[in-house]
Amino acid sequence: MNYDLTPEQQMIRSLMRDFAEGEVAPEADERDRQKRFPEEIMRKMAGLKLLGLPFPEEYGGAGGDTVSFAIAVEELSRVCASTGITYSAHISLGCAPIYMFGTREQKEKYLVPLCEGKTLGAFGLTEPNAGSDAGGTRTKAVKDGQEWVINGNKCFITNASYARYLALTAVTGQVGGAREITSFIVPTDAPGFQVIDNYEKMGLHSSNTTELVLENVRVPDDNILGEIGKGFKQFLITLDGGRIGIGAMAVGIAQGAYELALKYAKERTQFGRSLSKFQAIQHKLADMHMKIELARTYVYKAAWLKDQGRRYIREAAICKLYASEIAMEVANQAVQIHGGWGYMHDYKVERFFRDAKLTEIGEGTSEIQRNIIAREIGC
Repeated sequence: MNYDLTPEQQMIRSLMRDFAEGEVAPEADERDRQKRFPEEIMRKMAGLKLLGLPFPEEYGGAGGDTVSFAIAVEELSRVCASTGITYSAHISLGCAPIYMFGTREQKEKYLVPLCEGKTLGAFGLTEPNAGSDAGGTRTKAVKDGQEWVINGNKCFITNASYARYLALTAVTGQVGGAREITSFIVPTDAPGFQVIDNYEKMGLHSSNTTELVLENVRVPDDNILGEIGKGFKQFLITLDGGRIGIGAMAVGIAQGAYELALKYAKERTQFGRSLSKFQAIQHKLADMHMKIELARTYVYKAAWLKDQGRRYIREAAICKLYASEIAMEVANQAVQIHGGWGYMHDYKVERFFRDAKLTEIGEGTSEIQRNIIAREIGC
């Protein structure tokens, strides 16, 4: 059993740490205040071949692996979770379904521009009445000649304002009383397609979260992703990979909050000595460090299993569940260690606290992860 990163993975960590510190961190607070999307950062990442990191070079990717992707998301989220989720969603939700289920022609037409950074990736799954019950999709696609006419709504969709096209799910029929769900690649500039960006969110203020409205949107047969009726299975597979991204994002948030708390505890003096000399604070910091290490190890395990082509459904659920709950716990304790200053925007930890909550919800809530784990262990 070898826990060492490969030379390539170490290089990615070094590259991403330098990039995050030099390009992402300096204006992270200001972007959060202004709710400004990190568009320029995404362009620079495209120039470094990072927007296609885990995909083959023949499709414009960098030929990396899932562990490297997790490292990249972690390092971005360590300084700015909005940038971390933008990147994670682009790779795991925008690019991955096209790579896994698309034809060669679809990959050349749609995946290559995504990997090259000419557009960002997004995935249309969640609906106002279909969240945890994603199989309850109500968006419909009706066949009309050689085209499909799509009507419906999607909500909480990341990156859609910056996507030229995205994969989304729609009901195409009934099979034995159950909905037949199919995935389609849909251009966002198609007539009848609206992308609405007006959510007021708790956190992740500089990420792009949108509503999609489709009114008689037409796409040809060629835009079916995979096979008719396979959409439900496709998005379950997609979400398994996405959970590794959210787990890595949660680890990054926790690491960033912990580092700020440790630094503050060493610098802040009360009763004639630094906070870090008080056992109560030492125990908080020790627990934070320990749990982050455990969460990171499991995220990497899930990513490694995926890279080996082995089953990783349970591990993806565990890493996402544990890391997200640890992110909330660590961010909470980081605010507590800062005391009153932790409640103030200038000390950053309140941003980490707000941003961490999404990790317990996105890509399946903590409750859904526990359901998946229970099913995987045979309950």
